[in-house]
Amino acid sequence: MSQTKKLNELAATAICGNDISSSCLYVSALAIIYAGQYAWLSLLIVAGVLYLFRRIYGEVVGALPLNGGAYNALLNTTSKATASLAATLTLLSYMATAVISASEAMHYVHSIWHDMPVIIATVILLALFMGITILGIGESSKVAIGIFLFHLFSLTLLALICGFFVFRNGLGVLFENYQLPVKGGIRMALFFGFSAAMLGISGFESSANFVEEQAEGIFPKTLRNMWIVVSVFNPLMAFLALAIVPISEVHANEEALLAFMGFKAGGSWVSTLISIDAALVLSGAVLTSYVGVGGLLERMTLDRILPNFLLKKNRRGSAYRIIILFFLLGTSILFITRGELGALAGVYTISFLAVMALFGIGNILLKVRRAKLPRPERASPLAIFLAIGAVITALVGNAILNPPYLGVFLEYFIPTFLLVSIMLNRTKLLWAILKLIRYLFEPVQRFIKKLNRRILNLINEINAQEFVFFTNEDNVAILNKAMLYISKNEHTRKLKIVTILENGETLPPRLASDIEVLDREYPEIDIEFISMEGEFGPELIKSLSRKWKIPINFMFIGSPGDHFPYRIEELGGVRLII
Repeated sequence: MSQTKKLNELAATAICGNDISSSCLYVSALAIIYAGQYAWLSLLIVAGVLYLFRRIYGEVVGALPLNGGAYNALLNTTSKATASLAATLTLLSYMATAVISASEAMHYVHSIWHDMPVIIATVILLALFMGITILGIGESSKVAIGIFLFHLFSLTLLALICGFFVFRNGLGVLFENYQLPVKGGIRMALFFGFSAAMLGISGFESSANFVEEQAEGIFPKTLRNMWIVVSVFNPLMAFLALAIVPISEVHANEEALLAFMGFKAGGSWVSTLISIDAALVLSGAVLTSYVGVGGLLERMTLDRILPNFLLKKNRRGSAYRIIILFFLLGTSILFITRGELGALAGVYTISFLAVMALFGIGNILLKVRRAKLPRPERASPLAIFLAIGAVITALVGNAILNPPYLGVFLEYFIPTFLLVSIMLNRTKLLWAILKLIRYLFEPVQRFIKKLNRRILNLINEINAQEFVFFTNEDNVAILNKAMLYISKNEHTRKLKIVTILENGETLPPRLASDIEVLDREYPEIDIEFISMEGEFGPELIKSLSRKWKIPINFMFIGSPGDHFPYRIEELGGVRLII
């Protein structure tokens, strides 16, 4: 993504808002089916849970404003392996969202133009938004803004028309719906209604995956704006539906309840308008997936979890190979399933809810392990546990409602996670392959020697990357933690430990001797101690990166305190490991 022009509030909100605001097209029907006349209350509870997540996301991303969402949160508080779990779930969530949204959008168009081939049109739509995303974040935001504003206009117009219809015809249908018995009781209805309604906040996590493309201070505003849209329109549409449509008819019109409601309240033109809006905003959700997955996979590639060739960018600054790869993945799934995407709902449901839960866990770890890291706001521990508990409740509810979902989810999750794990542990696997080849093909010495050289060169290339750790104190415990993290999470044989002496400072008395101890403790890593005078900050980091030819995201620091004059994003990508 281009870093030259940052997104403003409307553009950033539109990109992620199209995904979350499209939920009202289906979540009202789902909530009514499972919660009956209490669907609007279930949706209000969901809005309350989302309010808790505003602070959770605000604290984590405010402290670590880097792309990657839950992956970034866990990467800076745990290990790469744990962070890769969150990345896998996020990738699956975006994959399912893109394919399902594109297909549903084309089904809405098909309801108006019956001769249109849905699968071919879905591929064309995926390709169209692939092209828009490759053109850059600026072009993507313009399209997203147009779709988002039209969607808000359509929902507002529908609400006014339905409100006028209810005012003119009375609340007879609503009272009749409230006379119906509640299956399993109110508590059970609210439980299942809430579980289904939680799918209505999908897309809330997207803003965190492209936060680096947003102007300063915009990210918390996107969270606020998405929360307002969900809190207003989702319960309102469910309430209006209950006041206009008998619950018995909701089941028959589940896939297009809002269009059916518009038809009853205002006629066929309203129904057509909502169908057009549905096609557009679902297309906007496809764009959200492209932008979100681009930020996520680019960050993973920078951290050497994915192959470096994916980082190749065009003149507009877009990592086009990542976008093309995501398009190929989506179209392959579309053809494998032959357009029958019902099974993908399980992948979408479990992945999205699991990502939300992991983000809450990342917030807890941030408080425990990065307590000194400055942050613009803080979520209370009670709010975090309530939010995580709510997400787990929704996961359990969806598992009860749709038992096959778990099996389908595992079919997609296991191979994806295995692939990511292979990339994460590729040097270990290469060594294992090397030993196996030696054992099986020892007689063919020439072939073995040639293959050995190739594999050893590959391992050496990976391990040749030099890393830097900045420190200004002679605390051997902190230095040892840094060495433990690097030895467990990074593939390297070289490390520079650098201390910057500012304003005539003297070298900490035991620092050199402590480093000598660590050098003997970790013989597999060549430690070079460097002491220099200067002022630690972005310019010095950039200068050393150019001088030593070491990328900035391979430079580490401990968690800075409140007195630290720079925000973490100003340091150009330096990672926190303590």
